[in-house]
Order: sequence, then structure tokens, then C-alpha cells
Amino acid sequence: MVRLGVKDWAGMGAALAALAAAGPAHAGVAEARFGVMAHNICATYCDNSNKEDGPAVELQLSFDTPGLLAWAGAPQPYAIASVNLSGDTSFAGVGLEWRWDLSQNWSIEPGVGYVAHDGATNLPFASGSPQAAAFTEENVLLGSRDLFRLSLGVTRELAGPWQAQLFFSHLSHGQILGKGRNQGMDQVGIRFGYRFGD
Repeated sequence: MVRLGVKDWAGMGAALAALAAAGPAHAGVAEARFGVMAHNICATYCDNSNKEDGPAVELQLSFDTPGLLAWAGAPQPYAIASVNLSGDTSFAGVGLEWRWDLSQNWSIEPGVGYVAHDGATNLPFASGSPQAAAFTEENVLLGSRDLFRLSLGVTRELAGPWQAQLFFSHLSHGQILGKGRNQGMDQVGIRFGYRFGD
């Protein structure tokens, strides 16, 4: 199995950061968010939460809502890169997030997206072999290189352009992007955001 290294994923994150720094007005970048996530926690499916570990760092750029998405509740498009610092599953992708205000300083942000990852998809060894047993003890078998990413954030507006967010995401192919193995993966953590133009 080929895994991208931390340097590869860090390069993707640097590219996203460069896009933001290049000029939000030109790129349509509305927000940048950086967070630290607990990787593969017991949330929606706990049978495999003892596999993989280590924190993941995430960088997300959210873009201005294009007019053509007004009919869908005006979600913001985003691009994200998530790097697992222990060398386990990392991913990158795109999606949409909605923001619904709960009060003056609080909002809830559901999202849906698509990511590609560098983790395990299926067994590289014969089923029932000692190698297969050892492999499944260490790796989440995600079943597809392409996954859906469902997310939910609870956001608190801070002073100026800053915000803090408690964030959850779930990765799975849902038997739509792939077939067979679909062990899925959950992450939860804290992210901090900066809104351009505020």
C-alpha cells in the first residue's frame, strides 16, 4: 500500500495557504480554518475505533457562495486537507457547508463533501492468513479510495474576524462510491477560523 508522507500532505496544506495569501478578493476565499482533530474516535461506529490513532491537523479554505447555489440555501464551497501526524489515514477534498445562526454569536454548520485518502481500502493479503489478521488489527479498511465526508460544526464568534469551532466529521463510501468493505472513520476536534474582509 502506498501512503503519502507528511511532507506530501504538508505541501498540499501549504498550497491551500498560499491560495488564501495570494489574495482573497481574487480567489474568492471567505475564511481559513485550522484545527487539531482526534482521529478515528468511537462515535457512529465503534468496532474499529481501536485502530489508527494520533492527532490530525486540518486546513480548510471556505469560499464565497456563488449565486448558482442560492437555491440550495447558499452553502459555502470548501477545500480541505487533513494530515494524520502518526502516518495513518490522511485525506483531501472539497465540499459544501451551510451556516445556520442559533443566536448572535453562535451558529451550527452542517456539511457534505467528497475526499480522497491514502489509507487502507481492502486486505492486501489472503483472507484468513496471519498477515491479514495483523493488518486488520492496525488498519481501518475503508473500501474505496473515494469517500463521502459528512460534517457538523458548532461555531462561536470571537473578537474581530476570529471564530472557534467544535467540529465532527465522518468518512464513508456509503456503498455508493464503493462496494464491500466500508468500516468508516470519525474525527472530532477544535478548529479556529479567520474571516477575510472583516
